[in-house]
Amino acid sequence: MAAQQPPIAPGGSSTSNTGDNDKGLPMPSRNPLPLSASQEAQVREVFNARVRQLCADEIKAFADCARNRTFSIPFACRDASRRMNNCMLAHATPEEHDRAREQWFAQRQQRAREREKKERRKLEQEAFHREWWGLPQRDPEEVKRELEKLERAERVGGLTRGRGTGDGGQEKR
Repeated sequence: MAAQQPPIAPGGSSTSNTGDNDKGLPMPSRNPLPLSASQEAQVREVFNARVRQLCADEIKAFADCARNRTFSIPFACRDASRRMNNCMLAHATPEEHDRAREQWFAQRQQRAREREKKERRKLEQEAFHREWWGLPQRDPEEVKRELEKLERAERVGGLTRGRGTGDGGQEKR
């Protein structure tokens, strides 16, 4: 889907003439923070799930029509297919993508807590496994480094954000 350009005003300028001409073009997104490729893929998954949820009735109608058919699907289910595609096109907007991105950011802390809990459990299980089988213990410095890594702040957009601050204060690397 191509990005939509802002409408051009009659004067030939794409910015609004409200007296603040030094602002330049409006931001195409409310969340301009750059994300990594894997984070963008997660945002796309959230976006696709939201669109599928909004068009669930149309998708179900098409799936019911297509059930037990093979070659006749394009002919027999043309109307259901068009309704489904039109619904998905109507809801797959940049605004909906922004909402999906906001939802991803809102769930970020929950995912970090789950990841930290999983890593701590893994370290505990490894220690138990070594003790049970009489294997040598890991270097305490290595264990300490892994625990410090768990305590490190999350990186978003090339900046480090403190976990407990919550005030949006950011530091450079």
